[in-house]
Amino acid sequence: MSEINSSATKKGGWHKVKGFRVEFGPSRKDILNFTNQIAVMIRAGISLQESLESIAEQQKNQKFKAIIMDLKLRIESGQSFSQALAEHPAIFTNLYINMVAAAEVSGSLSSMLQKLAEYLDSEAETRSQVRGAMVYPVIIAVMAVSVTVFLLCFVLPRFTAIFSGKEHLLPTPTKVLMASSAFLRGFWYFIVPGIGAFMWGFWYFIGTTTGRLWWDKAKLSLPLLKTLCRSLYITRSLHTMGVLMRAGVPILNTISITAQIAGNVLYKQMWLGVHEEVRQGKKIASSLSQFTLMPNNVVSMIRSGEDSGTMGEVLSDVSTYYARELKTVIKTVTSMIEPIMICVMGVLVGFIAMSIILPIFRMSSLVMGK
Repeated sequence: MSEINSSATKKGGWHKVKGFRVEFGPSRKDILNFTNQIAVMIRAGISLQESLESIAEQQKNQKFKAIIMDLKLRIESGQSFSQALAEHPAIFTNLYINMVAAAEVSGSLSSMLQKLAEYLDSEAETRSQVRGAMVYPVIIAVMAVSVTVFLLCFVLPRFTAIFSGKEHLLPTPTKVLMASSAFLRGFWYFIVPGIGAFMWGFWYFIGTTTGRLWWDKAKLSLPLLKTLCRSLYITRSLHTMGVLMRAGVPILNTISITAQIAGNVLYKQMWLGVHEEVRQGKKIASSLSQFTLMPNNVVSMIRSGEDSGTMGEVLSDVSTYYARELKTVIKTVTSMIEPIMICVMGVLVGFIAMSIILPIFRMSSLVMGK
């Protein structure tokens, strides 16, 4: 292994800098392509070592290429595929490793890798849908802030000369607006770094244990966002459990992995609690019923799956249903956010416009009165 690391380092596989370009590790798409390729090759009768060597030769990412070659050498030295994968926990998740280990026991590595590729593809699609749902609201928010700053910094100052000496005639909204404009133009070099520092502080805070817990609670409490997040966490958890159980992964390992990929501290704590109770001999459904994060109808379906011995199929059906629900929720939330953001933008621009026009009307009426 030391030879692999040394060779990879000399060639720039791990920390490669070409001019000003730094090579990063494999992306989710790289992992998905790797899984698909190796599944097809094994199904075609090509040995695992030859498959890994062939994929490595075609791999453009030098860091990932070095990892694949390391997998090949480890397998040739006597390790199983899952053991070799476990040596790279930053690249291959516990879910990935456990599914491969279950496939090695059952002798169905090719079909299991195909199922794993389908799972990764489904997760990528869900992640893309959630991110896509937030693109339009973010664009509208950026436009609202940009228009407001432009009006305050470049449009409003042109009217300052008109109002000069007549400040006592200005309505309160106009005074507030003019003060805001003067503050933005006079202290922008403090404001911009201040916003950057606030954003950095926020990301640092939610990276801590306390901050992460607060943020995860907020995501399950904020209007609109809580509906989207609940559907996402339930879909991800049940889909993962269904895939692992159908793959033959032991139930305790399945629940433990589900807890790790839950995506929310509260859901992680829930699954860890379920794990502990199942370890003591209780059923999953009875353990889940003690928590409020999982809907009662889902708990009931899981209970029926446990009683009938078709837990994997039930979880698959429920996760498929919630995946459709997630798409519906995304569309609903997006359709509700759009008009809200447009209204907020309209109110901001309207407030600025009226704050400029009202004093002009007031001065005109005073002149006409004289």
